[in-house]
Amino acid sequence: PLLNKLLHKDEDELNPDVAQCGFLIMLPNKEGKKMPPKFKFTREEIIQAALDLTRESGIAAVTARRLGAKLGSSVKPIFSLFENMEEVQNEVLKAAEKLSQARIRETMENGQYPPYKASGIAYICFAREEKELFKLLYMRDRSRETFDEGDSIKPLIEEIQKQTGLSEEDAYRFHLEMWVYVHGIATMIATSYLEWDLDTVSEVLTDAYVGLKYRFSQKNCK
Repeated sequence: PLLNKLLHKDEDELNPDVAQCGFLIMLPNKEGKKMPPKFKFTREEIIQAALDLTRESGIAAVTARRLGAKLGSSVKPIFSLFENMEEVQNEVLKAAEKLSQARIRETMENGQYPPYKASGIAYICFAREEKELFKLLYMRDRSRETFDEGDSIKPLIEEIQKQTGLSEEDAYRFHLEMWVYVHGIATMIATSYLEWDLDTVSEVLTDAYVGLKYRFSQKNCK
């Protein structure tokens, strides 16, 4: 009898406990033909909810139970579309990386700062505005990861070469030293050790850049 009632109800009329399953059994349309199952949430909606949960409480908060609560649902919709929570967390990592890179790209293109400086400003602003996403991306244990950042930093290396006249090798070393400095500031802001405003950040990045540029120019004169 329950099944018969369900088959003749619209989705919006279903008991909330049934609707929370995350998918619907084969429902007939007006012509009496069975329609394919409908999922309550898409993968993208679940990933966005997991990303928002990470922003609020960190990646450790992305558990099945808490994500289900965030969605206002049971955990069944999650496992209807993802194998396990590790897959969900990996998708959050990818989404956070896209967001970070988009922020850097936008800041480099808006013309407020020179392109190379803008990349550092954007990185530090991301640490201030998205503390938990920054920690996930740039403060996690990466000892077991393999990655090649060659292509991603190539535009930055080329920008340094254009501004300084350094060789590619020296420009890479210049960037590495500068980015250690940028990352240090970003980390202290992400952990609330520093509360610098944007003007202060801009000033100290200029000081570090000018100092490095001078040192490399002296080195090449010897």
